[in-house]
Amino acid sequence: MHTLNQVNQPRRKLTLRSMIILVLIVIVAPLIPYSVAAVKEGLSNPNPGAQLWRDVRQRDGTVVGQTQARGVDSGILISKEGEQWRQFRMQQFTPYSAMIFAAVIGAFVLYFLVRGRIRIEGQRSGETIQRTTLVARYIHWFAAVIFVLLALTGLILLYGRWVLIPVLGPEGFSATAIACKNIHNYIGPLFLVSVVLLFFVFVRDSLFNFKVDTKWFLKAGGYLGGSHPSSEKFNAGQKAWFWVAILGGLVLALSGLVLDFANYGQGRILMQDAHIIHSISSVLVIAFFFVHVYLASIGMEGALEAMTSGDVDTNWAKQHHDLWYDEMKGQGGGKQDTEA
Repeated sequence: MHTLNQVNQPRRKLTLRSMIILVLIVIVAPLIPYSVAAVKEGLSNPNPGAQLWRDVRQRDGTVVGQTQARGVDSGILISKEGEQWRQFRMQQFTPYSAMIFAAVIGAFVLYFLVRGRIRIEGQRSGETIQRTTLVARYIHWFAAVIFVLLALTGLILLYGRWVLIPVLGPEGFSATAIACKNIHNYIGPLFLVSVVLLFFVFVRDSLFNFKVDTKWFLKAGGYLGGSHPSSEKFNAGQKAWFWVAILGGLVLALSGLVLDFANYGQGRILMQDAHIIHSISSVLVIAFFFVHVYLASIGMEGALEAMTSGDVDTNWAKQHHDLWYDEMKGQGGGKQDTEA
């Protein structure tokens, strides 16, 4: 008996060991594929949350998520294009546009210091001729007031951070910026109306005459010296300003409407593109506007009267718009309705 027990005892131990190994295999074996996958994921992406944040920040392209809030671009948490737009506005557009305005204003200050005011040759004659109708003047000033308000509020929003915060403080500039934003947004649609009215009132006299206007451009209107080139009712420079105001005004108005009414399905990219177009076109139009204001006020004697009383001195007309003056005299002179 003793010998038999000694022989059987190792067999019992072997059986128990086998059972333990079998149980371990059954438990561990199904976990092996998951462990291998986890190791591979850990090697390729050590931080489990890294890919999530790469998607959130759009590192690998546009990734649209799922959200309970329904709307345009609501599935995009962070837009990399938005940061690019912000950097462009702050680092490129703002300083470069300021340089353009400074260059234009500086050029006219220098020109005025050297040339002075352009006087009426032979002084005033005491006789006048009608240049604009009452309707034309009303539409002109309607558009001018709207444009000045939009330009002023827009420039405050663009440069106020650097110019007004040191003067008004953060709280004062915040209140000013809010007021400018509301003014800009609410009167913006009226600008489109004014552009359309300007077009129909002044387009007939703003069509280019290749022969006459080319000579005017080649002589720079006589502003840099030499004889004054012949001109129709509007010279080539005024015609150029008209088309800049109309075409640029349409671009400004339409891009502004995209920004004003953001509830018609336009996404972030479209809004950002509209803002860039709106900003660049505004700089170009405002720069031309500075030229227009200078020549119509302190730069040229007698010019502003065309948009105040509607009448201009005949010597002024002969000097700056001789072809138009001859045409008016051929029609009998006097105050005639040539705009409407």
